[in-house]
Amino acid sequence: MDVDAGPLSPYRAHWDAGHGRWTAGWRLLASRAVALVYLLYVVGAIRQDAHGAAAVLGYLGLVVFAAGWLVFVHAFFVPPARFWTLYGVMAALLVLELPLAHAAAFVLAVFLTISTVARLGARSFPVVAVLALASLLVPPAIPAWHTSIGMAFGDVTPLAIPVVALGIFAVLRVLQKNSELAQAQAELASLAAENERFRIARDLHDLLGHSLTTITVKAGLAARLGDADPARARQEIAEVETLARQTLTDVRAAVANYRDVTLAGELATGRQLLRAAGIAADLPRAVDMVDPAYQELFGWVVREGLTNIVRHAHASSCAIRLSASGVDITDDGVGGAAPPGNGLSGLRERVAAVGGVVDAGPLEPRGWRLRVQLAGPAR
Repeated sequence: MDVDAGPLSPYRAHWDAGHGRWTAGWRLLASRAVALVYLLYVVGAIRQDAHGAAAVLGYLGLVVFAAGWLVFVHAFFVPPARFWTLYGVMAALLVLELPLAHAAAFVLAVFLTISTVARLGARSFPVVAVLALASLLVPPAIPAWHTSIGMAFGDVTPLAIPVVALGIFAVLRVLQKNSELAQAQAELASLAAENERFRIARDLHDLLGHSLTTITVKAGLAARLGDADPARARQEIAEVETLARQTLTDVRAAVANYRDVTLAGELATGRQLLRAAGIAADLPRAVDMVDPAYQELFGWVVREGLTNIVRHAHASSCAIRLSASGVDITDDGVGGAAPPGNGLSGLRERVAAVGGVVDAGPLEPRGWRLRVQLAGPAR
């Protein structure tokens, strides 16, 4: 999980985004390169069914097809014209391989199926059906290939094409739903923050409304009584001063409460934030087991941990456990691969200042844990 709760510089943010895209691109490239091992089946068929220049042409076509398949890593993000141009070249290579590798050439149709589904989604199913039927019906239709319907079906390719299509489609749907869920969680978290600002504005309005109205009324009365009843006017002015001082004290206390970090306050706010983000929260209701000297520090830990869960974890549940000198925050999210950031670094400094340690890392099989343990009760 990305544990950086602090702001990033524009350069760092740009570098992180670029590095993430580069890493994702290479992972996708590696996964596609592994799939190319299935072309060895076509190589074997060319060796058996083609000879001389025809075999060389078949091998060269496979090399070009493999290179085009790897280029498809980036082709999904280019304009349609460029994508379909590359797709047409690969389809032509499939046709080229048919007289050289016979029925085995339809293995290339499996690769085309993956690209088609990834680009078109559910709209690709007519194309998938055509490829599957072609792999089943074309080989028996060519007498020179000496292939029957049963033999064509036994080559697995006619079955592999629709199975692969459904598998890719299912994966894409899961990725889409995860993306939509993450976006919804971010919107809910933003809405929760906005509601909190409205709450603060409402509380300050309620706090000041009555007091300022009373001050205005008493000040006006004192002005009217100034000449007729100076003693009463002085009394009203004194009361205005007392009320103004009390109101100023109340405002300062309210602002201090919003600014200060307390363990109980962060747990209450965190419970609302997690609920708004659609994350099941298992949070303690009481904090009396925690040493009072550590409650503010643990409030910072809870704020840091829950902020990162909502921002980055894509979690469905979160739990917090408290002890006299420790706090343990866990989630079932997927963000354990990101490097630690400024938020965690600042937290380590706070904890180290009181002789404690921070342990942050991924859980198995999934999730993230942020644990702070102090030496013992404060003295």
